[in-house]
Amino acid sequence: CKGKFNIYLKRTLQYDNVHPTEKALVVYYEVEASILRETCNARHEEKKYIQLRSLNASTDISALARKVVEECKVIHPSKLVEVEHLPLYLQNREKPSIEKKEKKPSKPRELLPFEEMEIDEEANINKIDDYIELLYESILEKIRGSTPILHLAHIPDNLEELLHNEIALGALARVLREDWKHSVELATTIIYLLLFSQFHGLITHYKIGTLCMNIIEHELKKYDLWQDELEKKSKAYILFRLRKEHEKTIKKYQSFLVKQEQLLRVAFYLLLNLSEDTRTELKMKDKNIVHLLVKSLERDNEELLVLVVSFLKKLSIFLENKNEMAEMDAVEKLTCLVPCEHENLMNVTLRLLHNLSFDMGLRGKMVHVGLLPKFTDLLGNSLLTFILMRLDHPSTVIELHFWVCEQLMQMLFEHGKERIDTELISFCINLAAYKTNAQIICEGNGLKMLMKRALKLKDPLLMKMIRNLSQHDGPLQQLFIDYVCDLAAQIKREGDEEFVIECLVTMANLTIPVLDWELLLKECNLVPYLKDHLKPGSAEDDLILEVVIMMGTVSVDDSCAVMLAKSGIIPALIELLNVKPQQEDNESVCQIIYFFYQMVFHQATRDVIIKDTQAPAYLINLMHDKNMEIRQVCDNTLDIIAEYDEEWGKKIQSENRQMEEAEPYLYGEDPDPWSSPISSTALVRNHTYTPNTPQRNMADTTYIYSQFHFQNGDFNTW
Repeated sequence: CKGKFNIYLKRTLQYDNVHPTEKALVVYYEVEASILRETCNARHEEKKYIQLRSLNASTDISALARKVVEECKVIHPSKLVEVEHLPLYLQNREKPSIEKKEKKPSKPRELLPFEEMEIDEEANINKIDDYIELLYESILEKIRGSTPILHLAHIPDNLEELLHNEIALGALARVLREDWKHSVELATTIIYLLLFSQFHGLITHYKIGTLCMNIIEHELKKYDLWQDELEKKSKAYILFRLRKEHEKTIKKYQSFLVKQEQLLRVAFYLLLNLSEDTRTELKMKDKNIVHLLVKSLERDNEELLVLVVSFLKKLSIFLENKNEMAEMDAVEKLTCLVPCEHENLMNVTLRLLHNLSFDMGLRGKMVHVGLLPKFTDLLGNSLLTFILMRLDHPSTVIELHFWVCEQLMQMLFEHGKERIDTELISFCINLAAYKTNAQIICEGNGLKMLMKRALKLKDPLLMKMIRNLSQHDGPLQQLFIDYVCDLAAQIKREGDEEFVIECLVTMANLTIPVLDWELLLKECNLVPYLKDHLKPGSAEDDLILEVVIMMGTVSVDDSCAVMLAKSGIIPALIELLNVKPQQEDNESVCQIIYFFYQMVFHQATRDVIIKDTQAPAYLINLMHDKNMEIRQVCDNTLDIIAEYDEEWGKKIQSENRQMEEAEPYLYGEDPDPWSSPISSTALVRNHTYTPNTPQRNMADTTYIYSQFHFQNGDFNTW
């Protein structure tokens, strides 16, 4: 009875069914409201969930069906037979297999429902006032009131109405601030509700982000206390042989842990969403968010770890956060996650390690904590190659030995006629820069198979790998003698210029005495090719530079130097010095001067340089160059000229006096005089950086592949 009217409600069962995923029945019924002695009435449909949590393989279906009919007044007893079929269907329904779950793991930003979210009746937006009233009662009533509101928020049509209900939102924020310490379930439910982007203004207004940081910090401290208490009790139980009490304590601890990890998940999710604003992320950093995240890496919950590692990956692109992770020993804690069966967790962990691998100290830590053997077991992962490419710690050269090189070679040759994956060949290029690895790669028929494949496919990246193999002196270079004719043939063919450059550099790396350069130049008719490619504009600057380097290598031989001098190459080089691109390129200038040095070093070609060309005049001008390497080569070359020709010696001496007087003003420094003799390998084949070496290493032929270098190591787009 409502007022003076008698209102009657009539509920009529429409049909019943089973829940698609849960062990529950769904009852659909119609509610008809009518007023006595009045013609007006109203109807609307509703549904009710009946949870069957006790249902299992041994459940008595008939007894369960009778209990359902007795407790649910909507279902008439005559429907008992029909109701029995539904629990029977649920009992026989197959559970989703583990394999299917693994194939479709939850995404990092998806949350799955938890037990406290389940309600017996469907939430109704018309009952929002009733739910708000429950928020002013006891803790249990507050949970009962907040849970239906969370369910309502999952329906898009309700979000707008909830957003404008200031009383409900204010009550939720108040309850969270006042009672989060009293109930983990209550805090989890309310924070989960606030995850929707529509409530961002509410979060900012009530400073929910700061509150979440406090909640996380409190829960992590509580976890440490639980651990200490559990350890003490375990020792006591073992001492007094109280097995049942010990098992009961462990079970209680596991129950607490599950609820706490649900709270940590929703709190970290909320903070991750808020961190999209850089200013908010900076505030989190000031409140030690990195410390909280790294500490959470000690957990075993994979879904929580996916979230934590994703958050750390996002933060790791900033130097301050990366340094803080290093101080917190994040690499050591990430070691436990490699490898793991959870695909999402594995991938995001590798991405975080990749970002951290840009720091030299952290690269050394990765090797020290034993990540390298784990990485080698996972070489099929393309992202892993990027991490390994950056592990240049000295011990890496020792660690990355035999097994890795052999496996990589096998992977290279498995591609058949197809081009090799860029990630794989990039890693191999960098490995080949180390002599120990190069020896393993070239063992047996390794070099033969690589050369055969490179020449057949005209693959410039594979040729880069061979180029790095050829730079190592000693027995390794002896293996290349059988292929110099093939390389020379590739140089003369018109084709991929990048591939030709790699062939040229590979040949120029070979400084072994047993190689007859004169015979090679004659049989392959290479001198006209070299001369033609010295003309300005005849080729790309990189190709011209490699031709000059090649000439510097072959001119070590007396007969080759004479052959090159007679061909008219020296005037072509002088003309090249007058061209602006080469004139401004320190490396090109240095290599040309080194060629002049070889020419004046040999008595047979000394007169050609000194008497028939203006090369000495150019060298005197370059004595004033700002580049120290260029000045060094000039000094050594002019010393020989001054000793051999008296007239040029006086000019050089005069220039030296003038330069010594003006030197402090020219360079802003007082460099040590360069008086040591220059060797063919000191300049042309120097491939290590020293403190006195400028940033550009003039004759560096070691190719470290860095096409995939990302600023700050950011892989957030993956």
